[in-house]
Amino acid sequence: MTTFAIIETGGKQYQVSPDQTVRIEKLKGEKGEAISFDKVLLVADGEAVKVGKPFVAGATVSAQVLSQAKGKKIRVFKYKAKSKYRRTSGHRQLYTEVLIKNIYS
Repeated sequence: MTTFAIIETGGKQYQVSPDQTVRIEKLKGEKGEAISFDKVLLVADGEAVKVGKPFVAGATVSAQVLSQAKGKKIRVFKYKAKSKYRRTSGHRQLYTEVLIKNIYS
């Protein structure tokens, strides 16, 4: 059985395991810096599963920042029929790539 946790950061939830690389919403931190997530919703260690209400008490996930980057560019196109209205713009979402080190429960 594998060890994993479900964490909440940036308004989203992620399932993480040790030695896994995850792209999450942008966080403050430089490359190589250690960060920890304390909003842990669930911790599963083999057969033992701890579910929080809403968070597991005393559980943390430690990680290391690998990079700060921008995602792929998406096009935003606005169009209204019969009025010659067309607008094109783009967006690149900022993200932080982290390496999950340990899950402490």
